[in-house]
Amino acid sequence: MNKKTLVLGASLKPGRYSNYAIHKLVEENFEVVAIGNLKGEVEGVKIDTDQLPYEGIHTVTLYLNPKNQIPYYDYIVSLKPQRIIFNPGTENPELFVILKENNIYFETACSLVLLSTNQY
Repeated sequence: MNKKTLVLGASLKPGRYSNYAIHKLVEENFEVVAIGNLKGEVEGVKIDTDQLPYEGIHTVTLYLNPKNQIPYYDYIVSLKPQRIIFNPGTENPELFVILKENNIYFETACSLVLLSTNQY
């Protein structure tokens, strides 16, 4: 099953973990969409700056600190993803509560580790 993934906090900078994640997801043949501060493209994936109504999102992998997640709370819930991955540094107890209230599974993990160990 292809777990269509939204990389939230995507960066055009090659040294950023969100950038690595896009590369690895594409390499592993996952369908990827991305939202970041700057429009551009990484590994053929268009990075949008708007909260687009993507369909069929299975996983949202977060690369935003908790403060920068606040404007995305309602958006994340509206996508009805099957899971949210809080990468290191993105853990957010306030959003954990919102996700629990909406029956959205979440985990604190590293997407890159999950991908490299076939646990994604």
